[in-house]
Amino acid sequence: MGRLIIVSNRVAMPSRDGGAQAGGLAVAIRAALRHRPGVWFGWSGRVAPQQAVTTSELRQGGLSYVVTDLAQEDYDEYYNGFANRVLWPILHYRLDLAEYSRRDLTGYMRVNEHFASELHKLLQPDDVIWVHDYHLMPLARMLRERGHRNRIGFFLHVPFPPAEIMAALPHHERLIPTMSHYDLVGFQTENDAGNFARYLERESRSRKLDAHTYLVGDRRVRVSAFPISIETAEFNRLARRASRSPFVKNVLESLSGHIMMIGVDRLDYTKGLGLRMDAFERFLEAHPDWSGLVTYLQITPKSRSSIAEYAEMERELGAKAGRINATFGEASWTPIRYVNRTYSRSVLAGLYRASRMGLVTPLRDGMNLVAKEFVAAQDPDDPGILILSRFAGAASELSAALLVNPYDPEAVGHAIERALIMSIEERRQRHAALYEVIAKHDINRWSEDFLSALAGTAWSSGTELPPERTEPVAPRLAVGTGLARRGMASGTHG
Repeated sequence: MGRLIIVSNRVAMPSRDGGAQAGGLAVAIRAALRHRPGVWFGWSGRVAPQQAVTTSELRQGGLSYVVTDLAQEDYDEYYNGFANRVLWPILHYRLDLAEYSRRDLTGYMRVNEHFASELHKLLQPDDVIWVHDYHLMPLARMLRERGHRNRIGFFLHVPFPPAEIMAALPHHERLIPTMSHYDLVGFQTENDAGNFARYLERESRSRKLDAHTYLVGDRRVRVSAFPISIETAEFNRLARRASRSPFVKNVLESLSGHIMMIGVDRLDYTKGLGLRMDAFERFLEAHPDWSGLVTYLQITPKSRSSIAEYAEMERELGAKAGRINATFGEASWTPIRYVNRTYSRSVLAGLYRASRMGLVTPLRDGMNLVAKEFVAAQDPDDPGILILSRFAGAASELSAALLVNPYDPEAVGHAIERALIMSIEERRQRHAALYEVIAKHDINRWSEDFLSALAGTAWSSGTELPPERTEPVAPRLAVGTGLARRGMASGTHG
């Protein structure tokens, strides 16, 4: 059996003490690599002078981590530029926020070429390649141009909007059709998969062969939905332990018996945080009898602080929380606790379990794993209620939540009041239905389903591709217990 090569923009390298970082993507990738040999390839997170850009490999526990640096120009154009200022807003339906420049697109393609060149040096003919997210859309085409006929799959973690929105992306015809060089393109929801399929039919004049397969030129590409999930049972155990931790107990004691409602979101305009605070304000205005009884804890780690729009968003949210607290607060009660820092998964799990409501109201989201973590963390005998945006990908699975329109603060405020007065019988019934979904479709099921579907595809070449190469594949990187450097500079990266 060949190796599984995972490719993502960032790689969560093991820490010096042998532990591992545990973000959502990291958890998902480690689940996929758990039972088979593999390599995780991507950006090291290091920005280096052009002459000092290197690629390195670390092997630990049967898994190889291969990371490459970026030059400052590459970082500015590929990551801060095209990925974050163009693709991110457009994929989230926000054409008005896209800031396109030809230079940034050139940088985006250049970094993808760099990734392809570095991958070319380590790939073997029977490797299976799984590429993740919008940073790396054209990577398969570049690997095909280098002669690789491996099975290559792609998974988009964010939404994919309708064809008419994608067609507004300047030079979309240069970028989006390159995704047909993957054998399998996976999305979070059937709606996202359908939008991509309609783009292929409308803009690339592809032909539908069956329910999931399209012919684009001479290439066959399968398009399907694979909703990502979490380690459900493990997260439930983590929440039970964490709820007894001194930190969580101290938080609950500081509430003085107030009911806690929680939101956990990275600082981003897609999360609808301002409208969510407006909804809580409408709730307090409409239901003064709940004043002094409910505390809204919003945990929002800072994100992309170097981008002016995000810094302004941070100031606006802080000001809004302060205004609401000044209007409704009392000496013994602060309505909103707004915190701009990161907490561990363990702490968050305990806080979820201690909360009567989880507010997950993005304006648009590919999936939103906070919604699934909130459900997994609950005590089934006395569960909290999930209030979920209908525009989050999770809504297609978690229909037993209170689904709301995040653009309607009054409706969200009404959902808060409904959750507060809901009978324990209804809360238990809703939680049981939600937990059944995420227990059956956990993170292991997600990776197994995707890789099984990818295994069922076959590489098919178009006439535009070069003939199968006859030269031998370049040798793999040297492997050791530490980092093996290639390039013009030496050093280590943690």
